[in-house]
Amino acid sequence: MGFLRKRYRNIRMETGNFFEQVYQIVRQIPEGRVTSYGAIARALGAAGSSRMVGWAMRAAHTAHPPIPAHRVVNRIGVLSGKMAFGSPTLMQKLLENEGLTIIDDQVADFADVFWEPASGAGG
Repeated sequence: MGFLRKRYRNIRMETGNFFEQVYQIVRQIPEGRVTSYGAIARALGAAGSSRMVGWAMRAAHTAHPPIPAHRVVNRIGVLSGKMAFGSPTLMQKLLENEGLTIIDDQVADFADVFWEPASGAGG
């Protein structure tokens, strides 16, 4: 049982570090631009971890300093995390306040406003 407790504690510590690396990248997203969970994962050298990036974004309200979590969307520009904002329209409003157009919960001109994080960013 002690082994499992130690292993769980190590996983939590690694997850916390991963979340902080995600937050460092998200803080770099320019206003009026968006990126994806997968792009963040790739920039961290963890290409298969887009779901874990999503978990980090779901916990983003605890990050300090605050992060612009509304600028992270799925791989085709859909506001897939909008329910994490406490209101189904807040994420869209925040993006629209930055000049983006949202149509049917998807960023219009997604390719034009997509921001690619640099490899190795955040860490």
